Amino acid sequence: MLPLRLIRPQIDLSPDLVEQVRTLLLDAMCDGTLVPGTRLRQEELAEWFDVSRQPVLQALHLLKRDGFVTDSGRRGLMVAPLDSEMIVRIYEVRSVLDGLAARLAAGRACEIDCNLIYDGRKAASGKSLHRMIDADMAFHHALYDASGNDFIAESAESHWMHIRRAMGAVLQETGARSTVWDEHEAILDAVQRGQAVRAERLARAHGAEAGGKLAARLDKLAKLAKSA
Repeated sequence: MLPLRLIRPQIDLSPDLVEQVRTLLLDAMCDGTLVPGTRLRQEELAEWFDVSRQPVLQALHLLKRDGFVTDSGRRGLMVAPLDSEMIVRIYEVRSVLDGLAARLAAGRACEIDCNLIYDGRKAASGKSLHRMIDADMAFHHALYDASGNDFIAESAESHWMHIRRAMGAVLQETGARSTVWDEHEAILDAVQRGQAVRAERLARAHGAEAGGKLAARLDKLAKLAKSA
């Protein structure tokens, strides 16, 4: 039996709702529904999601902590600007993680589903931003899984929403970079052949190239917005 002096705990069921609101807000930021600079009013968001203000407040707090939301002076909160320098720093870390994942996966002679390449090329030739981004994420997460080191995916996870948001903004204007899936296929080939050194080199080069191109496109979009 439980001791009589034990105080009955109060179970908070709100975190799941908070996470749902947070995810939906992130999705809206990534697909361009909520563009940088958009004011985020708790009352409007609560009405939009048909929830109370409390989960919205908590979700905004989490998004601010992670850099997706920022203060807007007396105006409250707004969607944070896209920061090309931050993207470069993220890709500096991600290219190392991807290189490690590719090397470990090749060392384990792992089989990665080749349909990921087909799906990615098909998505890149279409018009759906969600499919383009999801296909890219699916490839990299398959690489992390194949590495056998769970901490790689865990470490990379915090970066992916910032990357996804930046990719969404760029893809709306420029479409997919033409060589992305050629690079993915080369990495996959090296992993399948057990060529650990080559797989790591290709994965790191891919990350550096992707980060540099993405940051440059963000800077170009920012200049166009200022001149408009």
